[in-house]
Amino acid sequence: MKRTFIFLLFTCLMQEMNAQDYKSYPVYEGSDLGLVYTPAAAQFRIWSPLAADAQLLLYKYDEDKIPYQTIRLKKAEKGTWFVKVNKNLQGVYYAFRVLINNKWNDAVPDPYVKAVGANGKKGQVINIASTNPAGWTKDKSPAFSEQNNATDAVIYELHIRDASIHASSGVKKKGGFAGLAEAGTKTPGGTATALDHLQELGVTHIHLLPFFDYNSVDETKPNTPQYNWGYDPLNYNVPEGSYSSNPVDGATRIRELKQMIKAFHDKGLRVVMDAVYNHTGVTEASNFNQLVPGYYYRHKKDGSFSDATACGNETASEMPMMRKFMLESVLYWVKEYHIDGFRFDLMGVHDIETMNLISRELHKIKPDILLYGEGWTAGDSPLPEDQRAVKKNAFMLDRIAVFSDDIRDGIKGSVFDIKDRGFATGKAGMETSIRFGIAAACDHPQVDFQQVNYSKAPYAKAPWNVITYCECHDNNTLWDKISLSYPAASEADRKRMHRLALTIVLTSQGIPFLHAGTEFFRSKEGVENSYKSPDSINAIDWTQKEKNKSFNDYIKQLIALRKAHPAFRMNTTDQLKQQLHFEKSEPGTIIYTLDGSAVKDSWKKIWIGFNGTTEDAFVSLPKGEWKDALGKETEILKEFAKIERYGSVILYQQ
Repeated sequence: MKRTFIFLLFTCLMQEMNAQDYKSYPVYEGSDLGLVYTPAAAQFRIWSPLAADAQLLLYKYDEDKIPYQTIRLKKAEKGTWFVKVNKNLQGVYYAFRVLINNKWNDAVPDPYVKAVGANGKKGQVINIASTNPAGWTKDKSPAFSEQNNATDAVIYELHIRDASIHASSGVKKKGGFAGLAEAGTKTPGGTATALDHLQELGVTHIHLLPFFDYNSVDETKPNTPQYNWGYDPLNYNVPEGSYSSNPVDGATRIRELKQMIKAFHDKGLRVVMDAVYNHTGVTEASNFNQLVPGYYYRHKKDGSFSDATACGNETASEMPMMRKFMLESVLYWVKEYHIDGFRFDLMGVHDIETMNLISRELHKIKPDILLYGEGWTAGDSPLPEDQRAVKKNAFMLDRIAVFSDDIRDGIKGSVFDIKDRGFATGKAGMETSIRFGIAAACDHPQVDFQQVNYSKAPYAKAPWNVITYCECHDNNTLWDKISLSYPAASEADRKRMHRLALTIVLTSQGIPFLHAGTEFFRSKEGVENSYKSPDSINAIDWTQKEKNKSFNDYIKQLIALRKAHPAFRMNTTDQLKQQLHFEKSEPGTIIYTLDGSAVKDSWKKIWIGFNGTTEDAFVSLPKGEWKDALGKETEILKEFAKIERYGSVILYQQ
């Protein structure tokens, strides 16, 4: 009786806690949250310290609204609730609900759920090992760097549906995991598409937009046109059902994703997962919030949900159980799905301590894992800025890179002003911002930081600390941005600008990043935010590769050049300071040299020139015999090189 009274008193006290008391919640350190399955028994454990009661609901079929059995969980250690069911529950669907403040919350899967039915409303008991495709246990990540240097990576960002849904893709199982695993696909004209194209291009890492289970696409209506990028997480540890052939069966989506990843690995391509731990797609109704109201989120002083993500909420990575969840989630994806890297959406919302913990633990099991994220927020946060994983704090991050919006907008103009132009599109005064980007936001004696467009000081610890890019899924494609910001330019000149932009990205220091289809001038018809636009806007039209074969081949050549020459892939700031030298040049041009011999390059010296003006430039060359790195017939007149308008030249000495 006394123990019952103490338990009820404790429960009442816990239920009266407000937002200021979250830090006093007990922390469970075990590794068995969620479901632990064997054919003999299934163990279920959830963390819900405020609950007065908790139930496990079992369903025979995914569409069932009423459970065939309700099992009461027992209060266990550190705020958890536990039950062991001593029979084989293989194939059974399940959910949990908890009683808080005399009210039963919604029935939901727990945050750790690994398999779900359609639309992720119920978990499913499956034997995860049975989802392994043939050869999975021997699957290995392909090598991309002899010494685990992140700067050896070349990243290519792709949406799974975009890659295969167009009629020209030649893919049979269009739009999902299985389609992107198909080899030998071609356009009607015989040009390689999808997976074969990625291998042919020569990139090392395929960054896939969210493929965890997200909220916005109705998986029960596969024949209804639907589209979303997927930045509205529902179940973090489950593959998205709309990319599978049978979203009702929890095992199918897992097996098909593994098959796709193995197909990538077999082609020499690594897989980067777009991770969105910074917010949930829904707030009050989320799995987190139904089990532990308020805990997993940050709050304003009035107790309302803070929203530094502009998506309705922001998660609180600094809270022990959210930090634990994030860490265990990424470790699960690496161990179970052989993921090779993570891109963290709005990483600036997360605290530095959590991000560094994640990096340390991931590097222990995969030393060459690639980690990077957006070093900004979409609004203000209660988390103090000196604790945020934002761009200005990049030097504090452990083997994690941030995107450089400095070089992005320096190349093409502000993404927030469609009329603004950049160096590659003829805007004057952008040279220093480009130099800053070429040096990967590192300290360099020849960069006047006060002249940089955004950052007035270096923020990168080393070149591996920065993602060098000029476009991604957000905002207009590069081709559309150029067309909209410079409508008076001829198509020929716009193609020159596009070529110059990508040449800057692929020859700069840091980790280069390309947006899918940019190698053949991909357009989204001027749609700036295509997150839910139809396939007619988002699908990759592979006939454009045929029409722009020479440009596609040029990008392949640039990627191969970068991979062959370590001078473009330096690893330390000291190397940059000593081996990268900017030369004096006329306004609208940038000239620099790389000392290749000092970084064991087969080329003694490399000379790079960029011209962002409307006129051809004749630039003096250092003494010696120079050869064109790309096999072009660059016009060299004694000690001068000709750089065409909106053009580039790469020369070398052996």
